[in-house]
Amino acid sequence: MPQSNKILSLYTTHRGELVNYATNITGDRAAAEDVVQEAWMRIKAMSCLRPLEEPAGYLYRIVRNLALDGRRRRQFERQHFTEGVPDQAEQAASEAPSPEAATVSRDDLRQVLEVLEGLPERMRIAVEMHRLGGARLKDIAARLDVSVTVAHELVAEGVRRCRDRLRPPHGSG
Repeated sequence: MPQSNKILSLYTTHRGELVNYATNITGDRAAAEDVVQEAWMRIKAMSCLRPLEEPAGYLYRIVRNLALDGRRRRQFERQHFTEGVPDQAEQAASEAPSPEAATVSRDDLRQVLEVLEGLPERMRIAVEMHRLGGARLKDIAARLDVSVTVAHELVAEGVRRCRDRLRPPHGSG
């Protein structure tokens, strides 16, 4: 079965559980539905670029991170926008990126994914686990059968390579 079919099957099988999981975090079922949909789009895009080793865990991690981000954003909005000041909220700048910024972000993501694909396997796994999956260095070290120091070095070097690809050092180009 092709990876895209496996991912679709995974999504349809776990969708209800994912929505419940996100609802527990967000406290809002409608927001949870949006979170799960966004997670689906992200894992689908990622699975088109390379095989995913643990897609179910990765999907749950994406849902968790998106739900937590949404909850933090709503808490921030509640703290800074009171019910008695609707005009102020309407005047606030939109948080949605401009079409140009969205295009640049998509291009940056494509470049980062290309860099990740070109990294040595252990380095790629370490960066993905840490930066995309939120794994601790201790867990990465155990997974790769290396020391925590080596896991840290793998993550740091992989992140540096991604950063250099997006923002070449001054004096080049």
